[in-house]
Amino acid sequence: MNPTTSAATAVEAAGAAAGPRRTVRRRTMRAACTVAKETIRYEERPVPVPAPDQALVRVETVTLCGTDLHIWEDDYATELPMVQGHEFCGVIEELPAPHPGLAVGDRVAVSPILACGSCHACSIGRTNACDRMSVYGCYDVPGALTELMAIPVAKLFPAPKALPARLASLCEPTSIAMQAVNRARPVAGEQALVLGSGPIGLLCTLYLTSLGVEVVAADTVPERCAFAREFGAVDTVLIDTAAPFPEPHQAELLTTWTGGHGPSLVFEATGVPSSLNNALRAVATAGRVVAVGISDREVTFSMRTVPVKDIDLIGSRNSQELIGEAAELLSRHTRQAASLITHRFPFDQAGAAFETMRSRTELVGKVAIDMPGAAS
Repeated sequence: MNPTTSAATAVEAAGAAAGPRRTVRRRTMRAACTVAKETIRYEERPVPVPAPDQALVRVETVTLCGTDLHIWEDDYATELPMVQGHEFCGVIEELPAPHPGLAVGDRVAVSPILACGSCHACSIGRTNACDRMSVYGCYDVPGALTELMAIPVAKLFPAPKALPARLASLCEPTSIAMQAVNRARPVAGEQALVLGSGPIGLLCTLYLTSLGVEVVAADTVPERCAFAREFGAVDTVLIDTAAPFPEPHQAELLTTWTGGHGPSLVFEATGVPSSLNNALRAVATAGRVVAVGISDREVTFSMRTVPVKDIDLIGSRNSQELIGEAAELLSRHTRQAASLITHRFPFDQAGAAFETMRSRTELVGKVAIDMPGAAS
């Protein structure tokens, strides 16, 4: 054996025993910064240096949601410029200190919420509703449309081997749907109506059905109604926005399905004011309505509605660190998860990804941006 080769092999073996390490550290990286309304500028920025409680993560995929679109349109409580992106996954590049359960090279999904830890919500364990929270890419903390990030290890959740790399960014929106469902305290055998078959409504449907809850899904778009069946809905209702809901034939369907009393659970996943009214009208007496759709628009309903029907009206926001549970759910339903992402763009076409998000001419589910070096 060549002595030089033997020495090199010994060094490699020693390095492998100690775990993979980065030997050459880049000084700069690229970031896509939203600098003004509908304007993205690519910038060179310093590579962050992780603290002992952080990991350096190479971002692989970022998926977009309605909040991202509003920020890009400069129609959100965020000051521009901002590096956007809060739904993302990546691979650990550096760990300054050992952390149980994590290693360099692990693929991770990320919880993007940074809670204050001291407000009332935090004091009772509901960090998802923190009064002073920061969120990567949404408020004052740069987000994931950049090549590398220094992230607290407490916010990293290893992706199961069964979950394809290109789907791991969906763990964050899935966790939001799971939080909404958990807030409703569902029981196997119950019947739930999910209003809205966008990504959150579909993921609510998927989680509910995995818990043994029967779901009827509703939307204003026929293609989305059909999509809901793939996520477990036993039936669907097409809503006509020009007609009162439920229409007579829809009321008959819901009445027959529930044995005459109406669904005991209703999820409002659109943020449309009339949809919340529909939820309150459709839910059974003493049922629960969960409002997970968000909008700045005002809603009006009679003060008799909630007390007379004895309804639990429940709000739901973000998630209580359910990223790991979301990853497990998605790993069991990879076909549905893959179908949720309808469009993909490379990092250099982030602007086109946002344009597609607001399309009114085609069916858009989740839009993904694949970063340089993302797994295929």
